[in-house]
Amino acid sequence: MGRSVIEAFLDHRIESLISEAIGGTSGTAELAIGRDRTLVIRTRPATDGGAWVALEDVTELRRLQRIRAEFIDNLSHELRTPLTTIRLLTEALSADMTRIEVPDKVRDRVAKIDVETGHLVQMVTELLDLSRIEQSAKEAELIDLAIERVLRGAVERLQTFADRQHISLRLDLPEQGSLPRIRGDEERLGQLLVNLLHNAIKFSPSGTEVVVRAVADGEELIVAVADQGAGIPKADLDRVFERFYKVDKARVRGMGGTGLGLAIARHIAEGHGGRLWVESEEGRGSTFSLAIPVQNGGAHPPRSANGT
Repeated sequence: MGRSVIEAFLDHRIESLISEAIGGTSGTAELAIGRDRTLVIRTRPATDGGAWVALEDVTELRRLQRIRAEFIDNLSHELRTPLTTIRLLTEALSADMTRIEVPDKVRDRVAKIDVETGHLVQMVTELLDLSRIEQSAKEAELIDLAIERVLRGAVERLQTFADRQHISLRLDLPEQGSLPRIRGDEERLGQLLVNLLHNAIKFSPSGTEVVVRAVADGEELIVAVADQGAGIPKADLDRVFERFYKVDKARVRGMGGTGLGLAIARHIAEGHGGRLWVESEEGRGSTFSLAIPVQNGGAHPPRSANGT
């Protein structure tokens, strides 16, 4: 009592957050205190003209997160070498079988080994990717970006897959140059959109359409990927972005996938100060939507899973 903020906390960053809160702006920051302490500071304006300040010690949590990330990183690297070797061997066997006569059941077994190994390689790659995204979320280098180029690039990458599945892939954009620019990582946003498009195509019936739309909505840019697939049960809507979660195992059996694509997409969205949500009805398809703050616009507070 009776001390100034800087005297009490001995940290100019906390003083700055509290000053902003007194001025009416809430704030959050994670600060390293000394060599072995990590605090999360949250401030918000108080009704009497002062400020509320909450300090949370997350030192142990960050330590456990580092251990988890290092474990996943090490495990992924250790698994990659034998899996790559198995894939090379199956490819060599497949090539040899084009020159010699072998029973059909042998060809079938070699093909299954190759497919299942491919699934394992995909899982290891996505695990490593998710770990890296989580570790570097705060270090993303965001640049001035036109979303149209990212959308067109994602659609072009998935066009062959859509054609093979007999799915019509359509990009629905407003007049050229009318969408606001954003600050983003083009490679990561492209990865997010490819994941959403791949899922939409994979779970859509043959002969249907997948549409990608983008519109400006106040200080946000909204990108939506809509399909005409089987939809997602209401009970699963809040869980689809969890790691390894799959909506009805019976529906996806034989379709591959690791259950990590949407978790990766969510982390990329949050790393851009945005949000990702889904709206769906069984039998009538699903729409996954991404909201990103426009350039010079502030990030909105998180909303509920249905975007409200």
